[in-house]
Amino acid sequence: MSDGDPAAEPELDSFSRVLPLPYRVALIIVMGIWAWGLNLHYLSLIKIDVPSLIRYPGRSSPHHPPHHLSCYRVATFLSIPLALSLLLFWAITRGNPQDIAGWEILPNLYLLVLVIGFVAPIPFVSRNGRSRTLATLKRISIGGIAEAQDGKFGDILLADALTSYAKVLGDLFISLCMFFSSKHSSTGSPNRSCGGAFWVPFIISIPSLIRLRQCLIEYRRVQRANRQTGQISPATGWGGVHLANALKYSTAFPVIILSALQRSPEPSKYGMSEVTLFRLWLLAVVVNSGYSFFWDVARDWDLTLFSNSRERNNPEHPWGLRRYRWFHAKEFYYAAIVVDGMLRCTWSIKLSPHLDHFNDLEGGIFVMEALEVIRRWMWIFFRVECEWVRNHRGPAPDDILLGDISNKYDEDD
Repeated sequence: MSDGDPAAEPELDSFSRVLPLPYRVALIIVMGIWAWGLNLHYLSLIKIDVPSLIRYPGRSSPHHPPHHLSCYRVATFLSIPLALSLLLFWAITRGNPQDIAGWEILPNLYLLVLVIGFVAPIPFVSRNGRSRTLATLKRISIGGIAEAQDGKFGDILLADALTSYAKVLGDLFISLCMFFSSKHSSTGSPNRSCGGAFWVPFIISIPSLIRLRQCLIEYRRVQRANRQTGQISPATGWGGVHLANALKYSTAFPVIILSALQRSPEPSKYGMSEVTLFRLWLLAVVVNSGYSFFWDVARDWDLTLFSNSRERNNPEHPWGLRRYRWFHAKEFYYAAIVVDGMLRCTWSIKLSPHLDHFNDLEGGIFVMEALEVIRRWMWIFFRVECEWVRNHRGPAPDDILLGDISNKYDEDD
């Protein structure tokens, strides 16, 4: 652990004085829990049963709180000590770099609380639910994926959410590395080189590696099922969609690798100039962003924006959308497409560790990480809606739609 000597630290930027790296990591994690609670809450209002889709244990009694309320309680349980810790840290340090470096124990104690909150039993969280969540995390941590009847969709949602936390995981490693280093303080200026040139890019790559392996597992399952039946299933095809999905996740690796090469003190030793490396990196960013955006819209949300003109202009549905939709207002879909496209581009850039050496970007990096959580929160709404539509072919006429709920609230106001 650091001795808190600011003389050994680079100058601390103004944003890091207010929100040191460990607190940023904690805030983004807790923010994601609140976001998931909102997903569960609003999807339940429009009668989409998310627990049934992900094969999550149901409530054994009507007196038990709904799933979204349990999620809110966990988020509150984690938010209160975070707020208290942050307020205490501000009161003690008052923006003084030496005190900020010396009191690094406070945010790291909260990170310990965060881990305990996930692992240890919490009275208002069901034991079955906690066990299921931990089992899912354990399975997907090595790229595993359940069978459809055992909760495959839940594994996919959680693993995809981890890809949005790739940069946060890298920051968590840097924070812990600096905490256990004798030369740095985890609350000082982030040392992106802590642990060497390999570990941060590797950790950022792990979520994409997980999804890549899951896609390959699904491909092998389709191939095995086709061999057993002796024919290609009309429902699953030959598995090419899973290979295409695997390719999508693999496009993140060139972005990360080329970024790490640019961060090298002497990039020319790799036989390429800095300009060439930058151009290759920019090309990789464009490919990753474009492919991911296309997949979100065309495959994850089943919209026809990128289909042929006949499907896109089909009079049975609004332009670029689809016939069966659970959300009433078409504007929701169009807004989601625009927001997803913009944030996909910026997030691909933020996968790049070499941008982090600009101290004045620390606040911007945090904002982009927060925006990615918001993008994933939005993506989950439409991904779950799409899965529900695939299973139910649109809502019954007497179902309450999101637009109807909004109108009702407007009338009540």
